[in-house]
Amino acid sequence: MNDFPSQGLAAAYVEHRAQLLRFLVARTGQPADAEELLQEVWLKIEAARSGPIGDPRAYLYRVAQNLVLDRVREVKRRAARERDWADVTLDQRADSPEPATPAEAEAALLAAGEAQRLAEAIAKLPPGAGRAFRLHKLEGLSHAEVAARMGISRKGVEGHMANALAHLRRLLAERDIG
Repeated sequence: MNDFPSQGLAAAYVEHRAQLLRFLVARTGQPADAEELLQEVWLKIEAARSGPIGDPRAYLYRVAQNLVLDRVREVKRRAARERDWADVTLDQRADSPEPATPAEAEAALLAAGEAQRLAEAIAKLPPGAGRAFRLHKLEGLSHAEVAARMGISRKGVEGHMANALAHLRRLLAERDIG
């Protein structure tokens, strides 16, 4: 028996990589997300230092499924965070007093519409740009922290941010025209 059970997992990973990728594409619906999750599976098994694993294939699929579930939970948390951010930013919380004048009510409606447009535009960002934008602008991480979290360079983060901002400007401008 070898000293590191992950060596057996690595061989199983190589053997079942194509099937794992199909499994992840079926679960996520996005080949790019599936590839990213597959890389996370690799990182998990490389870091594994546990006892012998009876069924390495089943273990790999369980790791992959857990990562998919983690991703779904992350998306739900992000959506809730964005809703909360919009509520706070627009001061439109449920416990906020009603506007005192029609002008204030109109301004609140316009602000809510703008927030909705912005949230919709953020949701339409390309995956990498969207993730970098959310991490930097909504979670408040620095470019270096975003780079570390995404496993890319700071220049890569800067490129994603430039892409996200250009994309948002274009989407919001199209809505103004249309």
